[in-house]
Amino acid sequence: MKILQKTLKWFLFFLLIPIGYVIISLILSYITVNKSVLTPKNNKELYLSSNGVHLAVVIQVNDMSNELLKGLKYRPDEEYFSFGWGDENFYLNTPSWDDLTFGSAFKALFLKGSTLIHLARYKQKRKSWVRINVTDTELSKLNQFISASFKRSRNGRKIILKNRGYSINDDFYKAVGRYSLFNTCNTWVNRAFKESGLKACYWTPFAFGLMNKYKK
Repeated sequence: MKILQKTLKWFLFFLLIPIGYVIISLILSYITVNKSVLTPKNNKELYLSSNGVHLAVVIQVNDMSNELLKGLKYRPDEEYFSFGWGDENFYLNTPSWDDLTFGSAFKALFLKGSTLIHLARYKQKRKSWVRINVTDTELSKLNQFISASFKRSRNGRKIILKNRGYSINDDFYKAVGRYSLFNTCNTWVNRAFKESGLKACYWTPFAFGLMNKYKK
């Protein structure tokens, strides 16, 4: 009987961990930082893109700094650049949600794997993107944050993974940072907004956390 009671206690303890994670995440996602007011200075645009689970930041090529644009592979007719950040193993081995396995998800969340930046390029903007008006200063800070997220070679160049994109319109680059349960792809985008002075969640691992701040 005592063994059964101890087993039940341990089971409940481990059950509370994911429940606690979700509750705290929802609370922190609801808290807004950098509450912004639209002014004439918000004369630039950027976009949030989401597939429902994964967030990305979309910037028009003319609004990208020379430092961010330098070393990126693209064609002259590609106007919009989408930047996402995530676990390397997950990105490369899970091109679609049909390819998702328990093993790849577990490794991404708990083993702090190396990371990549996913750059997808578009000729035209998509209707599903959420438009955000920003100032020149906010846009400049966002450019700096994204640029600093690229891992560099010894000679300072961005490191592309050749022939590993999902299509001819996207590529992967080595990134800095480690992916974990507390530092997800959506946490990266949210942190980019926070450090740029843009409206953001206090912290969030969810795509809807930041999306809900901007959806009208």
